[in-house]
Amino acid sequence: MTIPQANILGISVSAINLEMAQRALEAWIARREQHYICVTGVHGVMESQRDEELQRIHNHAGLVTPDGMPLVWLSRLQGFRHVERVYGPDLMLAVCEGSQTRGKRHFFYGGGPGVAEKLATRLSARFPGLGVVGTYSPPFRELTSEEDREIVQRVNSARPDIVWVGISTPKQERWMAEHTQKLKACVLIGVGAAFDFNAGLKKQAPRWMQKSGLEWSFRLMMEPGRLWRRYLSNNPRFLWLVLREALREMPSKTQVQPKRPEPRQRREQRAAR
Repeated sequence: MTIPQANILGISVSAINLEMAQRALEAWIARREQHYICVTGVHGVMESQRDEELQRIHNHAGLVTPDGMPLVWLSRLQGFRHVERVYGPDLMLAVCEGSQTRGKRHFFYGGGPGVAEKLATRLSARFPGLGVVGTYSPPFRELTSEEDREIVQRVNSARPDIVWVGISTPKQERWMAEHTQKLKACVLIGVGAAFDFNAGLKKQAPRWMQKSGLEWSFRLMMEPGRLWRRYLSNNPRFLWLVLREALREMPSKTQVQPKRPEPRQRREQRAAR
């Protein structure tokens, strides 16, 4: 299954919707293919403008889902009218719901102390039969080599099909790219704040704000101390870069237009004079 891509400031964003993302994930697991999924919005795109390695990680992902309305709108402007937002918390809920009767095994890696366990408990109550095979909340510091080997062994011993990763952008993208080949799981999915949202620890923006592209303002009001730099710096710069790229691609009005060929009859009349 070939998935088309929109180019948004050098990031290949998958031109998909939630149903398409689920189908791709199911196909990978059925074929035992290994991939990672970057659930990416403006923040991830802008971090990639400053970091070539992060841009490479995004462009080597199995999917880069449009986790923000600006990416949806820009994808549609490029001709992909079917694109819809593939929001991290919604993707997690949809995949968990669909895997209740299909025997998929889930491991939750991320969140603050106790968050992964709370998330697993909450999801298991919501989706009876959900196959949760393990959780781990890593420390905020970088893991030592020995600690990393231990967590790789712990995850592999649990034999998950899907590892949900919630350690924020860009840390989770780097972790997934580094661990895709170390882990035996088919799919690693970086969903960031979905751990806190689906665990019931943080309030989500109303749907109308999500659909209108105003979720960032709601999150900024909820966590101004942590998020003000991200939104008040990234968002205006994102708009400027998109506008600048659009202006570059516009055909110049000063270009000399090629002359239309004269009708054959007129050419013959001119030659006869």
